Amino acid sequence: MERKLKDLKPGEKAVIVKVKGGGATTRRLMDMGVTKGAEVMIRKVAPLGDPIEVNIRGYELSFRKEEAGNIIVE
Repeated sequence: MERKLKDLKPGEKAVIVKVKGGGATTRRLMDMGVTKGAEVMIRKVAPLGDPIEVNIRGYELSFRKEEAGNIIVE
């Protein structure tokens, strides 16, 4: 079973395995450093679950749940 970034809890760490999807959204994520092999840590999740704040490559990013669902981690 594949785990998605949106399924992680605050404080959990994981390594990105794959970024699903295509087009401009995937390209934008990759430009921000969301690439295979990068370690990611969940910092905060908003009360309603959207957005999700993560720490990746030494800086903080926020993702919508929809975007985080396209990032496969292990």
